Amino acid sequence: QVQLVESGGGLVQPGGSLRLSCTASGSSFSIYGMGWYRQAPGKQRELVAVNTNSRPTNYADSVKGRFTISRDNAQATVSLQMNSLKPEDTAVYFCNVKFLSPLGVHDYWGQGTQVTVSS
Repeated sequence: QVQLVESGGGLVQPGGSLRLSCTASGSSFSIYGMGWYRQAPGKQRELVAVNTNSRPTNYADSVKGRFTISRDNAQATVSLQMNSLKPEDTAVYFCNVKFLSPLGVHDYWGQGTQVTVSS
């Protein structure tokens, strides 16, 4: 059974930094893509950053230049370095991993980690 374990959330002051990490286990299929999404209270889940095998890395406009996604297929990990954090970055952040099987692409989600940016 596929499991995604996230770490690194917390409380940080505006202008600070956090690094989120996610490790996937339990699948025998290859990884097609890895990314991060977030959901703020009262809002829909939105893309933060995603890296797939077939397209360039995609960042939400609101985080470009501040966030950096990195991926290690061998370790099945994806990280998100978040710098210059703003209060509007406050949300639950979810790791997403896409596995490729003969039947197609399968999405898996982490349990979410809270990021709070506040003074």
